[in-house]
Amino acid sequence: MFKRWNTVIILGLLVVLLAACGQSGGAGTTASEGQTSTKVKVENGTITHTADARIASMSIHITNNLLALGIQPAGSVIGGDVKDFLPHVADRLQGTTKLGAVTDPDMEALLALQPDVIYIDKSQSGKDLAKFEAIAPTIVIDMDEGTWQEQLKQVASHVGLASKADEFIKQYTAKADEVSQLIHKKLGDNAKVMAIRATAKELRVMSTGRPLGPILYNDLKLQAPEGVKQIPATEPFAVISKEVLPDYDADAIFVIISKGKQAKATFDELEQNPVWTNLKAVKAKHVYVLDGQKWLDYSSLGHSMALDDAQQLFSK
Repeated sequence: MFKRWNTVIILGLLVVLLAACGQSGGAGTTASEGQTSTKVKVENGTITHTADARIASMSIHITNNLLALGIQPAGSVIGGDVKDFLPHVADRLQGTTKLGAVTDPDMEALLALQPDVIYIDKSQSGKDLAKFEAIAPTIVIDMDEGTWQEQLKQVASHVGLASKADEFIKQYTAKADEVSQLIHKKLGDNAKVMAIRATAKELRVMSTGRPLGPILYNDLKLQAPEGVKQIPATEPFAVISKEVLPDYDADAIFVIISKGKQAKATFDELEQNPVWTNLKAVKAKHVYVLDGQKWLDYSSLGHSMALDDAQQLFSK
């Protein structure tokens, strides 16, 4: 690991020196402002670029926001769990260079890509900003702040596609209303809905917060059981034992099963347990297994695909 970063630092310095030699930037010019690409403009600290610029995305959620705007990045990080592009968007990333996981980016691959511009997530990569800036102008977006709608607009502002972001959000809102009506028609207007996730080691109840809460309880206008409301919205979930599931008294249960045989085994075992079979939602056959990759992807494209998944489930 040390050897890789040592190589990266040296190569990064070479990039800066070469850029400096090729330009007559005055005092105060940063490494980013020394970029020679005509597809990128750095003015007063604000970076804008054309839609056909070579973009490197160091966040899977930023990648999916770019895709929602009709832009395929030249390079992108991959999902840490799947060790590849996320399955629900992999077909849209054919030809895109893999840049490692966000927690361990492949900086050598990033250098070889020669991007015009780089996008990073402040919370994940902000500490390494200087390393990215040594390669290309770097746009920083805090994916822990604001809604996915605000994050999509922020990405769009850097590429002059504000109207396209607005149109995406408008279409999403209309689709959410349509799917909400479909679900309420099947479950009833006052139905209380909870979402659980089975992993290899535990059972989780998803909160009203990100990533799942906003789409369930805001966009689809579903009601959360009191137990779900008690989970802090700042936490994505609470780990529970199966014995407390009846306390939630949910009319419907949405289920996400993590990748892998062990997670599936966790849910298979739960399905055979009397605690589960006696639940109101189970007896009423109101248990719906979701495509977890879409529902857990807190991005514009992920949410839109989650709505499509719900529409298909409740149209049966």
